[in-house]
Amino acid sequence: MSKKISGSEYPLAKIFSSDFEFIIPRYQRPYAWQIEQAQDLFEDLKDFAEAAPDEGYFLGSVVLIKEDGKPQAEVIDGQQRLTTLTILLAVLVDFLSGETDEDAEQKKNLKTYVIEPGNKWEGLKAKPRLTLRERDNDFFRKFVQEWRLDELDKLDASGLENEAQRNIQSNTAYFRSAVAKTFADDEEALVRFIQFLLGRCFLVAVSTPNRDSAFRVFSVMNSRGMELQPTDIIKADIIGNVPEVDQDNVNDDWEQMEVDLGREGFNDLFSYIRMIYAKEKARKSLLEEFRQHVLVDELDPKKFVDQILKPYSSAYDVIRTSSYVAVEKSKEVNELLTWLNRLDFSDWVPPAIAFMSRMKDEPAEILGFFRRLERLAAWMLACRVNVNERIEVFAEVLGEIEDGKTAAEITWLELSEEEIEQFVGVLDGNVYQLTPRRRSYIMLRLDSFISDGGAVYDPKVLTIEHVLPQTVKDDSEWADLWPDGEKRAAWVHRIGNLLPLNKRRNSSAQNYPFKKKCQAYFLGKDNVSSYALTTQVLNHENWTPKVVKKRQKELLEIMKDKWLLHDSALEDAAE
Repeated sequence: MSKKISGSEYPLAKIFSSDFEFIIPRYQRPYAWQIEQAQDLFEDLKDFAEAAPDEGYFLGSVVLIKEDGKPQAEVIDGQQRLTTLTILLAVLVDFLSGETDEDAEQKKNLKTYVIEPGNKWEGLKAKPRLTLRERDNDFFRKFVQEWRLDELDKLDASGLENEAQRNIQSNTAYFRSAVAKTFADDEEALVRFIQFLLGRCFLVAVSTPNRDSAFRVFSVMNSRGMELQPTDIIKADIIGNVPEVDQDNVNDDWEQMEVDLGREGFNDLFSYIRMIYAKEKARKSLLEEFRQHVLVDELDPKKFVDQILKPYSSAYDVIRTSSYVAVEKSKEVNELLTWLNRLDFSDWVPPAIAFMSRMKDEPAEILGFFRRLERLAAWMLACRVNVNERIEVFAEVLGEIEDGKTAAEITWLELSEEEIEQFVGVLDGNVYQLTPRRRSYIMLRLDSFISDGGAVYDPKVLTIEHVLPQTVKDDSEWADLWPDGEKRAAWVHRIGNLLPLNKRRNSSAQNYPFKKKCQAYFLGKDNVSSYALTTQVLNHENWTPKVVKKRQKELLEIMKDKWLLHDSALEDAAE
């Protein structure tokens, strides 16, 4: 057995071949990728295949415990990619028609990237290319690797054993929809995409001889601050071209910025600067793209540090720490920054840096900009706008900032009538059934609107709870108050029936009568609720359909007013 660590780049056709038999050990975390990650992967692959048909696409790396010459590979890092790619391949197989003999043969060939068909003469047994953790493997094999995708789609998600199985189901459904939408009328495009996926998409497989060695590799690959970062190389590029007399001062400034932001934050800043210059999604490494878009031939390195890097670094520090200082409006700006920093995407940061660095001494402009930016980003979160669309919108915003426009003049910060209607539709719909991040943002933002910005949100445990329970027992008070099952189903998941709590779910309290539920479950320490929304509920004598309907209307109007989702939105924003 080799004692060396080896790493090689392989196309997916080789990764999903008899050279590798991937096994996810039981100590690994469950399959965790959700629709957002699956969508990002598919959109990236599709866009790159169309934009750069002759170039290779790098999918990242996997760390394996694998002996030389043997296919068995215990996956230490990379199971999320391998599992998602297997689902995508299975969906592509299922989508192929197989109507003619030739089509059936090609479909059979594509199946071999999901299942090893076996070869008696090579001593290969028929088996899946990927084996998940024991708890989820039978489910994955039955529905994905044996192509029972229709059956999988019909399963009740609430009845599945765990989150991993629900993620497998939802990602499979997403890929089926995305593939059908993209390739339904273009078989040639489908063939090109599959060829691109198998032949020009690459993973680096790092193989180690034992577990200790594998974890050392994994630790090094995922550590921060120890490796040579792209910014270290960029620093050499820039400072090496600064006149010798200025090099010490530039170096001191550079290192101070790195200390202020931290090594990880400093690297993030360079990614944001790349976006400010390129105004498009990154397709290559940060170093390559920074050299291509920023470090152009006519660049004056000292001016870049003084006039770009230092102002952008200062602006980014203010943005990420919500620490804007001005003689007026700083409180409102910092509240908006706090909410923006709660988002699970950071595509909004480059335009925020660009505008903050240019208008930092104009608090009214800064407030107007971030009020619009937070509304735009909240719409993107609520309506699940994908990463490519977000980047396109923010690129347009960057272009308008570059043109010197004021906050009120930046048209791409505004929402169209259709987008406002879409946003309001989500807010007025079954908010509880959104992903946890989306529903938590909406509910806490609503609570902040009601408390007029006075509340501070730092809960160690946050749950969004139902007042009217999701399940109503026939002999309960709730069945008397809400006898119509269809009406209960129509209102139970909407904001009028929801509230945030700083405690873990108490399943035994779900069917308490309303007053008892308020006292035993909704009150916080010292019989005081942490949230304005919850306090509102405590003030009601009972919880009837009339109360919930009225509350729904009032809360929706508050969100429409505060997020400027009405006809006079532009006029209000300008005040």
